[in-house]
Amino acid sequence: MRVLLLTDGIFPFVIGGMQKHSYYLSKYLPQNDVKLTLVHCVNEGEVVPSEQEVISKIGYDKEGLNNIKVITLTFPVSKFRFPGHYLWNSWLYSKEVFNNVKNDLEKYDFVYAKGFTAWKLMSAKKRGLACPPIGVKFHGLNMFQKAANIRAKLEHLMFRPFVRFNMFNSDFNFSYGGKITDIIAEVGVPRSQILEFPTGIEANWFNDSSTVKEIRTFLFIGRYERLKGVEELNIAIKNLMGDYEFNFLFVGPIPEEKKIRSSKVKYLGKIMDETALRQIYKQADIVVCPSYSEGMPNVIMEGIAQSLAVIATDVGATREMVSKENGWLLGDVSVSSIQKALINAIELNVVELDEKKRKSFDKAQQFLWTTNAEKIVALLKTL
Repeated sequence: MRVLLLTDGIFPFVIGGMQKHSYYLSKYLPQNDVKLTLVHCVNEGEVVPSEQEVISKIGYDKEGLNNIKVITLTFPVSKFRFPGHYLWNSWLYSKEVFNNVKNDLEKYDFVYAKGFTAWKLMSAKKRGLACPPIGVKFHGLNMFQKAANIRAKLEHLMFRPFVRFNMFNSDFNFSYGGKITDIIAEVGVPRSQILEFPTGIEANWFNDSSTVKEIRTFLFIGRYERLKGVEELNIAIKNLMGDYEFNFLFVGPIPEEKKIRSSKVKYLGKIMDETALRQIYKQADIVVCPSYSEGMPNVIMEGIAQSLAVIATDVGATREMVSKENGWLLGDVSVSSIQKALINAIELNVVELDEKKRKSFDKAQQFLWTTNAEKIVALLKTL
């Protein structure tokens, strides 16, 4: 089978949940007898890696090496930021993608497009261009989820018509499952055109020996962004300072003015090395993800593979990984909801928390990328 994978970057050249997912697709599809052409990008002004450098970073077995071709482009950067600048640059990037693949479309059986990457291709297909089936994936579809504030709401409204165009003019829409499938259906895509596949985790992430720490330890991993719920989380932590014993670890680029000054809270900065990151997970009992909107967060996937219980908002496909068996699903991103879950986790006895941690590890077994890739390829062949 021949697949054209259009991405807006792959890890580690571009950082983000979408890019990590693209990385795994790029790695595992060629190892499942798929002839894959990967189109990815680096930001304008950055050094463009060679095909061999990209292949080396992804890592393939012998069979995978014979099944991969790489096209590296640059994602445009606006000289001035203006309302809608990302949409405009996404359109320009989709045109660049189109110009690089339009003469070879007959070679492919399926086009797997991330975000806006097939925007220009779909426009041409709508006007009659012969093209294989296109499946689009917008991951969390944040623009159709709850906004954290008025500014985010306005950004959501700006994005929606362009996202709808891409969703309606593709042949299929990929979903993580859970509430993501509901969102796609509510937008108006027939359920027969929604393909559900969860994200996954590699075997080297699994750790079944995590024990409950002497002092209950929480972990937040991510950048500071309003939709991540860091502000509400900070207030909840401060409210518990005087009455409870606990430790809280933050990994990610948190601004100085957003940091809590306390011996109970540690900021470890941005950590890119996965081996080092796994060691951080081992220091914790519970991973916390109080976001306003999400797709299927890698931090939760990594957390459950590391045998951590989870506190997370019931958004996106989070419920596919978290239940009362292995954590606490929040109904909203309020200080009271977060605070209540933190208290429950602190007061939970060791035996019950250990059981939640073991249930997380068991749950993670369902999401191995080796198994996921086989299922994806099997379905694509039927399309």
